[in-house]
Amino acid sequence: MDVLCPYPYASKWIRSKPNCEPPVSFLSLHIPFRFFTQCVSFGRRFRTCDSVSPKSMEVSGSDSDGRTFSNAEEMWREHAGDDNRKTQWYSDGVAYWEGVEASVEGVLGGFGQVNDADINGSEAFLNTLLAERFVDGGKSRHLVALDCGSGIGRITKNLLLRYFNEVDLLEPVAHFLDAARESLAPENHTAPDMHKATNFFCVPLQEFTPDAGRYDVIWVQWCIGHLTDNDFVSFFKRAKIGLKPGGFFVLKENIARNGFVLDKEDRSVTRSDLYFKELFTRCGLHLYKSRDQRGLPEELFAVRMYALTTDTAKKASKTRSKSQANRPGIIK
Repeated sequence: MDVLCPYPYASKWIRSKPNCEPPVSFLSLHIPFRFFTQCVSFGRRFRTCDSVSPKSMEVSGSDSDGRTFSNAEEMWREHAGDDNRKTQWYSDGVAYWEGVEASVEGVLGGFGQVNDADINGSEAFLNTLLAERFVDGGKSRHLVALDCGSGIGRITKNLLLRYFNEVDLLEPVAHFLDAARESLAPENHTAPDMHKATNFFCVPLQEFTPDAGRYDVIWVQWCIGHLTDNDFVSFFKRAKIGLKPGGFFVLKENIARNGFVLDKEDRSVTRSDLYFKELFTRCGLHLYKSRDQRGLPEELFAVRMYALTTDTAKKASKTRSKSQANRPGIIK
């Protein structure tokens, strides 16, 4: 009888025989034998063959069948190296999530219990960023956010609507977006007055272009792994125009210990921190701040939050009177 056995290269539980040893080809990857899964809401696709910088992307990776790749370029060439393969890559990914229940448990891959820790970690990071980037933490401005890969509206409902006057949701899986629309109806949630979910876009990331200057924050969580490298870069380059002055991106994603891990079932790639930083450079984005998510089960991928800006803008200035400025600091 098959049993559920977690392998350290997979982004979901994998059905296997009772002998739960990892394939021999993965023993050389220096990835600890931990269980981990990929909790995603969803990302998107289309274009020509993706290439990467040979200098910085000569990093090995693996897929869920046990195959290793010498570098990312080899992997992308095989799976999205022409229009037909790229179209198949994205359609397979959408099809996977179309078969998932529109619930917290469903979009979190059976790990619904991580919701609270995830939201708490995100809120602490967001509070720090709002305080540093905007005068008065943004309380004096009309704040608008875009929730990318919004799924059923889990992050919008539990976090973003408590801080932003308006939130737009971007999600390509129709039944997820339908669930979000129902959940976020005024009669079904307790957001502060004048805080609302405004637009529901059933569009994939790689096809979306925001209205210019609409957003203070563009939040991208557990979905960018579905984009090829070129579409990753193209998305952020287009999305830049959607930010207001001082606005920023938050990218929150699973992190591979080394290189990358390809899940062939849901068509997603978990990238390493160095892999992400190379892509940020290609996007023309600056890493303003990063923080690790704490409090998740050990069997999951590590998760990291990145705050990304379009320039090297300094923290918001805080004006003080001379008498205040000259007061000695309190030693705590």
